[in-house]
Amino acid sequence: MRSSSRIIVLCVALATGAVGLALGGCGSKAQAVSVFPIPGGRVATPQTQITFRGVRGGHIGRVVVTGSKTGRHRGRVVRDSDGRGASFLPTKPFAPGEVVKVRTKLRVRGARAGAFHFTIAHPAGAIPVQPLDLADRVPGDEFTFHSRPDLTPPAVEVTRQSARAGTSDIFVTPQQGPTQNGVMILNSQGGLVWFKPVQPPDIAANLQVQKYQGKPVLTWWQGYSGAGVGAGADYIYDSSYRQIAVVRAGNGLSADLHEFRITPQGTALVTAFYPVIMDASALHGSTQQVVLDSVIQEIDIKTGLVLYQWDSLDHVPLADTYEAMPKSASGPFDYFHVNSVQLQANGDLLISARNTWAAYDVDHETGAIVWTLGGKNSSYKLSSQAVFAFQHDVRLHADSDPVVTLFDDGGGPPRVHAQSRAITVRLDSSGKKATLVSEEEHSPTLAAAFEGNVQELPDGDQFVGWGQQPYFSEYDSHGQMVFDARFVDTNSSYRAYRFAWTGTPSDPPAVAATSSGSTTNVYVSWNGATQVASWRVLAGSSADALSAVVTSTKQGFESQIAIASQPYVAVQALDAAGHTLGTSSVVHVS
Repeated sequence: MRSSSRIIVLCVALATGAVGLALGGCGSKAQAVSVFPIPGGRVATPQTQITFRGVRGGHIGRVVVTGSKTGRHRGRVVRDSDGRGASFLPTKPFAPGEVVKVRTKLRVRGARAGAFHFTIAHPAGAIPVQPLDLADRVPGDEFTFHSRPDLTPPAVEVTRQSARAGTSDIFVTPQQGPTQNGVMILNSQGGLVWFKPVQPPDIAANLQVQKYQGKPVLTWWQGYSGAGVGAGADYIYDSSYRQIAVVRAGNGLSADLHEFRITPQGTALVTAFYPVIMDASALHGSTQQVVLDSVIQEIDIKTGLVLYQWDSLDHVPLADTYEAMPKSASGPFDYFHVNSVQLQANGDLLISARNTWAAYDVDHETGAIVWTLGGKNSSYKLSSQAVFAFQHDVRLHADSDPVVTLFDDGGGPPRVHAQSRAITVRLDSSGKKATLVSEEEHSPTLAAAFEGNVQELPDGDQFVGWGQQPYFSEYDSHGQMVFDARFVDTNSSYRAYRFAWTGTPSDPPAVAATSSGSTTNVYVSWNGATQVASWRVLAGSSADALSAVVTSTKQGFESQIAIASQPYVAVQALDAAGHTLGTSSVVHVS
């Protein structure tokens, strides 16, 4: 614990059982309030709300908001769903470049007598659409199905699998077609379990299993990409593949593809990119340079309100970047490029920035940087083997001997390492040293210029997504590769995971049937069903007079079953105990 404020946060958590990232104290005298935009912030949006966190019952009292150009602002106060804060929502936007003064009777962190100010940045417009190139066509590059001709997901092949490999499902998001992008679940043998296509030019990213309201859910980001970032929204689906929530970034921003985490408090951590106009002449850029501000927000899923916001431009200078300045002022200059955010046990955030080659421990109340790992101003001295570049997915595993895992791209441009790797680095907090514990590399050698992740599995294995490269692999605790698979084409997937998952689709199984002389070939599938063990075929001379003719073991995503010729068929899905899980519609044999 760094200060008494941390003790205050723990006290609130014990007293209320509901704590956000930016809470106040345990008594009216000690209580302090965190506000966003932060006092003195320089890059607020014209559409910003003014967030107050750490106020019991959300009773923030009288708030006076005045813009230096737009004058006094009226608005309404909306309370957060956890009862620990509220936001002032102005009825009209602020003006670019103006200073906004706020007066309250609250004890605001970083302010005097409850008064503070922030500045509205000059927005530089929307992120341009720049979709990834489609993967080159190769033989067998797509899965196709008679029963689901609307699905053409990229094909996957398993190139290595030992008995030691995990048996849970695999979660990927193919982004480069060749005909469909989407969210995709594979079984442990690389066979398709579920695929949901997204309409181009949109892509999907970061499909994973999380918990929301006590139940396992599927979550992912969906939207368009441009300049290496994204603009879209985050989705939550239940185990029947029904949408239960859409999480959007606040303050006029769009959610970015790089992170979407549901916190134990039921809120969401999301990323966003905010193009603003800044003076970058000190780095030989334009005085009117378009710069991307990397933004982290905590969103109240129930209300859509912003509970917390961190802006890179308020805390990390442009000079810390390794990114080259664009030749054009319209660039944009992505000096920071947030690509992962982790909520730690003490409430702080661990933020990874690709283009500063660094990870930052950020205070959850003030946004101040506590320590930095890597980059030009590292708080830790990295051993030569632990130096990383263009990294993704930095995760702290906190215990008595803390380590971080990360995907070390190194692929640039410019290329810093000969090959990408997944590494584990031990942090010596007392000596401020960081040393390499282990590294996993791929054979054949892979160099990823973007994306990638490392997932610690419950059994101690690591699952690695190779990002730009079409591979995903598993390594045991001794660093031995026990599983390796790839897209048949050169598709990328932002991340790749293993999770246990049980899916029970709300729609019925799909069936198609064709006649071949005295035989009817029945094709059946059930997109997303994980508990089907066998299929019972019903057939007959009319649609309302069907009887069971055969039961066949499930073969894969789609099973082909041959029966004696019949004009009408339907199929029932059975579990391992023979119970009926679902029944298809009746189809006429073509």
